[in-house]
Amino acid sequence: MSFDGIFTHAMAHELADLLVGGRVNKIQQPYPYEVVLTIRAQRKNWPLLLSAHPEYARVQITQIPFANPKTANTFTMTLRKYLASAQLMRLAQVDNDRVLHLDFKTRDELGDDLSLRLVVEFMGRHSNITLVNLVTNKIIDLIHHVSPDQNRYRLLLPGADYVEPPKQDKVDPFTDDTRGYQELMKTTDVPLAKLLQRHYQGLASDSAIELAARLTTGDADRAWDQFIAAINAATPAITTGDKVYFSATPYQSLKGDVETYPTCSEMLDAFYAKKAEHDRVRQLGSNLIHPLKNLIEKDEKKQKKLAATLKSTEKADDYRIRGELLSTYLNQVERGMTTITLPNFYDDNKPLKISLSNELSPSKNTQRYFTKYQKLKNAVAFVNEQMADNQAELDYLTGVMTQIELAAPKDLDDIRSELQQGGFLKVQHKGKKAPKHKVAKPETFYASDGTVISVGKNNLQNDQLTLRTANKSDIWLHAKDVPGSHVIISSPRPSDKTLLEAANLAAYFSKSRASANVKVDWIEVKKIRKPNGARPGFVVYEGQRTVVVTPDEDLVAKLRQKPTL
Repeated sequence: MSFDGIFTHAMAHELADLLVGGRVNKIQQPYPYEVVLTIRAQRKNWPLLLSAHPEYARVQITQIPFANPKTANTFTMTLRKYLASAQLMRLAQVDNDRVLHLDFKTRDELGDDLSLRLVVEFMGRHSNITLVNLVTNKIIDLIHHVSPDQNRYRLLLPGADYVEPPKQDKVDPFTDDTRGYQELMKTTDVPLAKLLQRHYQGLASDSAIELAARLTTGDADRAWDQFIAAINAATPAITTGDKVYFSATPYQSLKGDVETYPTCSEMLDAFYAKKAEHDRVRQLGSNLIHPLKNLIEKDEKKQKKLAATLKSTEKADDYRIRGELLSTYLNQVERGMTTITLPNFYDDNKPLKISLSNELSPSKNTQRYFTKYQKLKNAVAFVNEQMADNQAELDYLTGVMTQIELAAPKDLDDIRSELQQGGFLKVQHKGKKAPKHKVAKPETFYASDGTVISVGKNNLQNDQLTLRTANKSDIWLHAKDVPGSHVIISSPRPSDKTLLEAANLAAYFSKSRASANVKVDWIEVKKIRKPNGARPGFVVYEGQRTVVVTPDEDLVAKLRQKPTL
């Protein structure tokens, strides 16, 4: 699994054929390390994702929707200033390296021609996106500024001269006409895959192993030509075995199930959609996850302490019995005694040893046991109430954590606002009145018959959807007894198939996503009510019916698409 020089070669060809000659008509930066340029070419809009993410650096056409931040950052504004309406004149890979050049032609404020280059480098934690003035070779701006003490080879700051990454003394496999691999194959003390990596540019380990396997099976020259031709033709594939790999052509050296795709971009959407989205949520939601974990751990410890306190109240009757025995046989108790053994008339007059304080009078010792008894008896009701309140808070916070795990990045603002409103998270607006939070719209799905199904992705969305947006005759669904989304079928009498599809959504967007045979309650919206003072997302209902489904990710993906009826 690698976006190496081999895969970059295939992607560059794919993108150049689609985009060169087109114009930039929209620029977004949905996440800190990722930019989306929408390029109008061949009478279509192509969302071009440029990612300098340390783990998922790549370039591709993407159909995954991105939510824009409310305020554009400096790099976005710079790109909009220079690249809005610019024409893409050239898109090319640098040798066989993990570097792409996107050359644009535009005009400056005075109307003069301006040539710009967007340099995209996919180099792990050194990945970057740099806008360069081709006339002056000066850096206009970068998505990631790098100080001189971090990189002594080149200065990566606005205004500096652009210096290319260090060149490797290796051969481009796509332009090599010397058949250099033939000499490499004569060496036997070093694995061929390693020799190929040392000699040729842009080969990650999986590509080198694949090429070595092909060269050593049959005619090496023919195998080499076929491999190069396969990369140029590009039938991208995902191979799922012990690990999941993607490649520009199916790799014979990889074991597992192989699924091919029409384009490299479609394949990357399939590969990264779920994983990259989840990691973005973890990254963007880190300032929610950390304090939430601390609160959950605090409540769990408190619950254990309260349970221990409650257990100690079981001794209450023991104290009462000792007090009554001392009261009955008070004439046998003398001051200064530390223990006394008396017949326990509650247990067939068996002898019971009772501890005493030698500093207290007999009557005070008796009263001490009655006081302990009363104190523990009073504590039972208090501790039970405390445990119920603490467990309710623990269940709520655990539910919010589940929602973060199931959330899309756009849902995090609602969750943050909810935690701030509940006093679980500090409000960041010091000295200013916090702006009123606008709750995002629930996600919309479509049943097979076209019926609209709405899914709340957090508690604020759930409340808005169920209590304000849905019609009283609509059908409400929720995974039974676990945190999850409120799901609304916008129909008073949905078909059985629609009901099962909505139930699948309720199970999928719940804590039971990975389970089988998930119970889902369904009931009319008019029978749902929210108790006074209840936390966000909490409702009660009676008279529900229950269906059992197994969450199906493929079905969820299908329900996102509006059917053609």
